[in-house]
Amino acid sequence: MPLSEKSNATVPHTGSYRRIAGPYMLAIAIVAIGAILAVLNPRFLAPANLINVIRQISINGILAIGVTYVLLTGGVDLSLGSVAALAGIFAAGLAHPGAMPLVAAVFAGVIAGSGCGLVNGIVVTRGRVPSFIATLGMMTAARGFALVVSDGRPVTDLSAAFAQIAGGDWLGIPNPVLILGAVAAVSHVFLRHIWAGRHIYAVGGNENAARASGIDVDRVKVFAYVVCGAAAGLGGVVLASRITAGQPNAAIGYELDAIAAAVIGGTSLSGGVGTVPGTLLGALLIGEINNGLDLLNVSSYYQQITKGLIIVGAVCAQQRARK
Repeated sequence: MPLSEKSNATVPHTGSYRRIAGPYMLAIAIVAIGAILAVLNPRFLAPANLINVIRQISINGILAIGVTYVLLTGGVDLSLGSVAALAGIFAAGLAHPGAMPLVAAVFAGVIAGSGCGLVNGIVVTRGRVPSFIATLGMMTAARGFALVVSDGRPVTDLSAAFAQIAGGDWLGIPNPVLILGAVAAVSHVFLRHIWAGRHIYAVGGNENAARASGIDVDRVKVFAYVVCGAAAGLGGVVLASRITAGQPNAAIGYELDAIAAAVIGGTSLSGGVGTVPGTLLGALLIGEINNGLDLLNVSSYYQQITKGLIIVGAVCAQQRARK
C-alpha cells in the first residue's frame, strides 16, 4: 500500500477531529468558567441565581437558534433585538386582562417577527442588498415602528396568563426553558434530518453548486430569514412576559449576544457549518459570563468589551480549524 493511502486510512482527518472535539471543549470551558465564578463569588451557585441564569439564557437561546438559520446561509441578521421589541409590543397590546385569548397574543408577536424576517429575506434576495445592510435598516425601522405603535411608552396591564409564559414553570422546569427546548428540538431535527434543512447547509456551503443542483437558493434564504424573524418574535413575547410589559426600548444589543452564541457554538460566519446543540452551548457560555460579571460588579462597559473579544476569538479559532 502506498504511503499516502496508508496515511489516509489510519490517520483521522484533522478537520473532522476538531469538529467533533469542538462541542466537548466548549462544554469543558463552561464547567471550568463556572467553577472559577463559584470560587470568586459563592452566590453564583445559589439556586435562585442559577434559575435566573437559565431564564436569561432561554431568551438569548431562542434568538440564537433563529439567527443560526441565517448564518448557515452565509448571511447575518442585525435586527433581532429591534424585532423582538416590536413583537413584544404587538403581543402586549393583545394581552390585557379579558381582551384576547393568550394564544392570540403569542401568535401576534410571532407573526410580527415573521413579517420582519420576510421583508429582510426579500430585500436580500430580490433587491440583492447585502444582509448586513438590509438587516441594519430593519434594525432601525423596527425600533422606530415599536416606538410609533406604543407612542414611546411601555404597554402594561398584562394578564396573569401572559405573565406565566416567562414566570411560570411545569414540573419545576421554568416555562422559558421548555420553550427553548421545544424550539431547539424542532430546529435540530429539521436542519439535520429534513431535506429542506439540508438545503440550508447546501446554500451556505456553496451557493453556485446548490443552484446548479436545482435548489431554489432565493427561496431557501427567504425561509431562513422568516424563521429567524419568527424566533425573534417568540423571544420578544417571552421577554415581554418576563418584564411584564411591552417595552419599545427592550432587547437593545440582544443581537450581539445571539450572534456571539451561534459563532461561539461553531456556526461559521461564512455559512454551511453549524449545529443547534453548539448554539445552545454558546448561549449557555454567554449567559454564564454575563451573570458572573454582574455578580462580580464588573461595569457593563467592560462586559461589552469582553463579549466583543469572545466573538473575535471564536472566529479566529474557526479560521485556524479550517487550515
